[in-house]
Amino acid sequence: MCKSLHKTSNKFDFFKQLFPGVILLLSFTGCGGYSDKRGLAEGDTLLDALGREVRLVRKPGRVMALAPSMTEMLFFVCDTGQIAAVTQNCDYPAAARRKPIVNNYPMDFEALLRVRPDLVFAVEGITPLADARRMEELGIPVYYQQYHTVEDIFTGIETVGRLTGNAARAVHLTDSLRRVKKEIQTQTAGLQKPSVLAITWQDPIYVYGRNTVFTDKLAIAGGRNAVDTVFEAQYPALTREYVLKINPDIIIGGGFGKMDSTFFRQYPELRRINAYRNRRIYDLTDDLMARPGPRVVESILELKEVIHGKK
Repeated sequence: MCKSLHKTSNKFDFFKQLFPGVILLLSFTGCGGYSDKRGLAEGDTLLDALGREVRLVRKPGRVMALAPSMTEMLFFVCDTGQIAAVTQNCDYPAAARRKPIVNNYPMDFEALLRVRPDLVFAVEGITPLADARRMEELGIPVYYQQYHTVEDIFTGIETVGRLTGNAARAVHLTDSLRRVKKEIQTQTAGLQKPSVLAITWQDPIYVYGRNTVFTDKLAIAGGRNAVDTVFEAQYPALTREYVLKINPDIIIGGGFGKMDSTFFRQYPELRRINAYRNRRIYDLTDDLMARPGPRVVESILELKEVIHGKK
């Protein structure tokens, strides 16, 4: 995905105010209490989200993920001791910063062999299949996930729980997240749904396309993706003419002042769109926007606040 223009802070203040009970579920303590002792065994063959057969060399006692979103999932459902390492981009939760680092771009196979996880989790579009094949040649199986909707993320968390021996804990947590999601949907039902354009890069204008989790998050938060065409790329480059045509009500990509001095200075004709005329241009938390992980509910709440305000 293209480099984002959003904030990188990770504060829970507004989330705590809205749903103080749920923050306990998002603390990522990695403590036990919902462990599933059955787990998997050496020689088992799994089918991942890409339809690939994944044969286990060992029971997956030690695992790692090659994307920050999946690292968050591991800390969400696993004992911390199960997590063998993280990538150079994995910065949440705080415990991730205390783990060994395995660079994933380019893939550091030597470092991976040093920590030697029993199973590696990867996300479609982030880890090249060629890297996965090389890992499997080295005796380290790779399991891919893919996400198109918020429910896919919840299912992904449950899959991580099942494969790591923490199935019951994962289901307990995703049930709680689904309850919050349902409450948000109840709050936004019947409200007007303004169109939202989320910009990830200015030149050219890259955005979150319709075929991303962002579209589903917006629908739950009470908005709709301003991009009205399904492009082949998940993060398509748009022309100025296209942006004028869809005329978004809201833009996400930076604060009004910053965007006015950069984006709209570069494309002055776009000052005619509703978002600019009504000063509905916002800066959101980058990793909440970009990571399809356990904090997706917090991301939806942040979207809901900029679309409809605090309620």
